[in-house]
Formats: sequence, C-alpha cells, structure tokens
Amino acid sequence: MAKRLIPTFNRILVEKIIPPSKTNSGILLPEKTSKLNSGKVVAVGPGARDKDGKLIPVTLKEGETVLLPEYGGTEVKLGEKE
Repeated sequence: MAKRLIPTFNRILVEKIIPPSKTNSGILLPEKTSKLNSGKVVAVGPGARDKDGKLIPVTLKEGETVLLPEYGGTEVKLGEKE
C-alpha cells in the first residue's frame, strides 16, 4: 500500500537535500561545509483564503529548491525517508 502526504492550505512538503561528503575526484569535504540547509519541494498545498474567501495561491512549485530554517518546520518520516 502506497502512502502519500498531501499538504493543505498554504503548506509545502520539502525533502531535505543531503550534501555530498566527497567531491567527484574523491576529496573528502569537512562537515562544516554541509551546514547549508536546503531542500526540494515535493508537494504544494492549494493556498490560503483571505477574509473575503478568495484563494491566495502558494508561490512555490513542485521541484523548486528552497532554503530551510535551522529550527523551523516539522520533521515527518514516511517509510525510510525524512
């Protein structure tokens, strides 16, 4: 059975990008360079509504790369992915 998360309102679902620990030529990178938190947008909600009931769409699209706050968001584990 396949499970799928669908965001509601103006929420987005982001898959964290894990930076490589090695370059293509085999040079090991220090852990300090992997501090940048970025992710790929997997799913986007339809948007929020204003006080008149008009839909305000989300400006992001699936597949875009975004920067993540260090302590923001909610971590979700689905299967083996976080």
